[in-house]
Amino acid sequence: MWPVRRTTCNLVWMGQAPLFVGCCGWTEAQARYVQDFPTLELQTTFYEPPSNIVAERWRAKASTEFRFCMKAWQLITHTPASPTYRRLKSEVSATERDLYGSFRPTEQVWLAWQRTKEVADILQAEVIVFQCPRSFLPNRENIRNFIAFFQQIDHGKQTLAWEPRGDDWSPSLVRDLCAENNLVHCVDPFQSDPVYGTSLYWRLHGRSGYGYRYTDEDLTILEAKLEAQAHALGPNYVMFNNIYSKEDAIRFCAKLRLAA
Repeated sequence: MWPVRRTTCNLVWMGQAPLFVGCCGWTEAQARYVQDFPTLELQTTFYEPPSNIVAERWRAKASTEFRFCMKAWQLITHTPASPTYRRLKSEVSATERDLYGSFRPTEQVWLAWQRTKEVADILQAEVIVFQCPRSFLPNRENIRNFIAFFQQIDHGKQTLAWEPRGDDWSPSLVRDLCAENNLVHCVDPFQSDPVYGTSLYWRLHGRSGYGYRYTDEDLTILEAKLEAQAHALGPNYVMFNNIYSKEDAIRFCAKLRLAA
């Protein structure tokens, strides 16, 4: 068992590597959240990035040690067929529907990346997550566009994490694409194991869906899964993305501290 010690908020350690436990999305007022947790994954950046003023305000209200992570704008990863496009401020015109999503080599996708990166830099975000829909399949066109996108963009100071969805992506293909493009394989550890990356980025979506509450046994299993990844150099992230994310994340941190 690695030594676990608390420093800022709920920051704990996996051996010599920091482990950040937090939530996907604000689960309470920011002033309270940044005291309860050491990290946050912003969800709003996926639907529509905030204004620079809002991003600056979020950064200013958090300590320098607090770590923002964020999802990349859906215009990069999802096509307009996704129901999530309903939350865009401006509707995509019928003539441009084939120019968005799936990492397509278009000006629209490139501008969406530039906006994502601009907000990430303001927030001093540590991780940008590219979550793909299940409809993003490993066909030749998608793989070609995927590689071209990540070879072209400036990674900057952020870690880039990729979360493929569905069973069509083989572990070997995911590993090769992550290695070629310097990406961390983002997973829900109750669904699959990461196949590439010196750090961990885990997103827990609920074992039976968003309304799931993790049991004590689940958290014991999660702890064991982390132990099996103790070789990860870090920094490592465990982000709860279920309706009980705040409560479950706090319970998991308490469990780690008690095990120290």
